[in-house]
Amino acid sequence: MIVAAAGLHCQAQQAEVSEMMFGYNFIESTWYTEAEDLALLELYEGLRVADVSDGMDMAGLPNTGLVDPAIHPSWVDYEDLSHIFRGIALTVRYVPTQRSDRPVPGADFRQWEGDFYGNYSSEAFVPLIHQGVVIVIDDVEEKDIGSIGSNNILGWKDRGAVGVVTDASSRDTDEVALEKVPLYLREKGRGIRPGRNELESVNRPVSIGGVLVCPGDVVVADGDGVIVVPRKVAVEVAEYAQKVLEGDKAGRRSLYEKLGIPFDQTVE
Repeated sequence: MIVAAAGLHCQAQQAEVSEMMFGYNFIESTWYTEAEDLALLELYEGLRVADVSDGMDMAGLPNTGLVDPAIHPSWVDYEDLSHIFRGIALTVRYVPTQRSDRPVPGADFRQWEGDFYGNYSSEAFVPLIHQGVVIVIDDVEEKDIGSIGSNNILGWKDRGAVGVVTDASSRDTDEVALEKVPLYLREKGRGIRPGRNELESVNRPVSIGGVLVCPGDVVVADGDGVIVVPRKVAVEVAEYAQKVLEGDKAGRRSLYEKLGIPFDQTVE
């Protein structure tokens, strides 16, 4: 058990030395219900990354939550803007494996592959997916691993995921674009997970593009990149950001009218 009270931190850490020998988590994780997540996401409806960034500034968190721009949309839809999402972080962490990267001589590859997926590099997080979730995957960026592909990402969407962010790669990116599942990644990959990585944790804090992402944080992504809003300030940031967006829309509507440009969804 992690004791949250500041005054007890020293005492708790001293008392948990035996637990630290077998792994100890110092940052708490919190689980929120689907209803709680969807209610929060209503406040982020229509918000852009730029608006949220301004909201973070106003909340006293400048330069916080801005993910490395190297993590970019895998595909962009300039007609319907369907690459944009606002979601609640469900975090996953894969690490490099120290296990054999191939079956023993004479063994069946498919059986070895299936065993590796099932025992070491699984998608144990899938039952936690609900409406409004964005799957945030901290993966092994140094290796060519397509942990995400057109099949599993579509399955995640079917369960309610609004998008995926990874600091590593995905394969099948042409098909993912056709499926219109929002995907933000560092690069395109080709390999599979067995023999390359294994699942380390689910619903724990992860680091994506230099940003801490905790389970339940708000993630907004569009053509400008990705921003993460800590849950504890998410309502305040949304309120500031909505005012920024309203002012921007009003100003651009006026210019659209002056220049004879038909209104589009970004100003309506």
